[in-house]
Amino acid sequence: QVQLVESGGGLVQPGGSLRLSCAASGSIFSINFMGWYRQAPGNQRELVAAATSGGSTNYADSVKGRFTISRDNAKNTVYLQMNSLKPEDTAVYYCKADTILNNGAHRNYWGQGTQVTVSS
Repeated sequence: QVQLVESGGGLVQPGGSLRLSCAASGSIFSINFMGWYRQAPGNQRELVAAATSGGSTNYADSVKGRFTISRDNAKNTVYLQMNSLKPEDTAVYYCKADTILNNGAHRNYWGQGTQVTVSS
């Protein structure tokens, strides 16, 4: 079993910054993909940023140049640095990990979500 624990959400004014963290623990052999998604009320969940263990990253067009995803593979942790935040970034942010377990099984896991609110 694998647990993803997120932290770092909160209330910030437009133009401000937040840093989200997501730590994975459990019977993990390896994690290829780790990503951040978000879901605003009435909207579908969307990919914000993703990173592979090899260092490749990709971003939603709406956050390019403002958000940066990074990983600490030794700690099975992914971060999302969010700068120049806008009210439209307000959403619940979820971490996802694409894992290979110690028993060889391939599983996807989600975090519990952390609220990010951008408002003056």
